[in-house]
Formats: sequence, C-alpha cells, structure tokens
Amino acid sequence: KVQLVESGGGSVQAGGSLRLSCEASGFVYSTYCMGWFRRTPRRTPRDEREGVAVVDGQGKTIYAESVKGRFTVSRDNAKNTLVLQMNDLKPDDTNVYYCAAAEVCSFSGGTWPNAGEARIPLIYNYFGQGTEVTVSS
Repeated sequence: KVQLVESGGGSVQAGGSLRLSCEASGFVYSTYCMGWFRRTPRRTPRDEREGVAVVDGQGKTIYAESVKGRFTVSRDNAKNTLVLQMNDLKPDDTNVYYCAAAEVCSFSGGTWPNAGEARIPLIYNYFGQGTEVTVSS
C-alpha cells in the first residue's frame, strides 16, 4: 500500500521557519519525482493545487518563483523521506501543503516554466493527506 505522510506543519509569525517532512512507503521511492504542492482557490483537477517545489530521483530541483530563495526541497533516498525547509515565511504562504509522487516526470533546471509537466498535479500518482501551515503577520 502506498503511503505519503506529511508532518511539520504549524503556526509561525511572518519571517519564521518551518520544516515539513514526508515519509513515503509502498513504492520504489528513489525512481519517483517528488513534489510539494499547496491548494489554490480553483476547483479543476489541473488547477486545484499549485506546485511549490519538485525534486527528481537524482536530486535535481526546481522551485515556483514565489518561494525561490526561501524554500529548499531535499530528499533522502535511503530513508524514503522528503523535506521542505521553509524560511522567511510570509502570510501568503498560509496553506495546506501536500507531498506528491510521480512515477514519470522530467524537467530542466532554471526557472519555474522549465518545470513543464512537473508543475501539474495531474501527473502525480500519489498525494499525502496534507499538513497545515499558518503564517501570521
């Protein structure tokens, strides 16, 4: 059974930090792209979540422009874990954050448009239940 279990959410003041973790099981973790997503007000499956950061099996990363320079995504393939270090948090970062796994994804580095399909939640095979982050001003 595939499981993605997020933890580490909470409430902080603007400028603070949080570290989100995701523990994965039930699939060959090292071969999957892993991403962090958060909710949007939109309701279509393509748009109901937006990508925040993605890391492929080799550790290549890419970030949404809104979090670049503040968030860092990393993975430990030996421990089947994914981490999102969130620094300099802003009230606009308040959201539910989801860990996600995609069996097939490819992207080039650089700016977020180069993430291509890796930005799209529909390509991800599995999502966790989410962990809530609240940032107060």
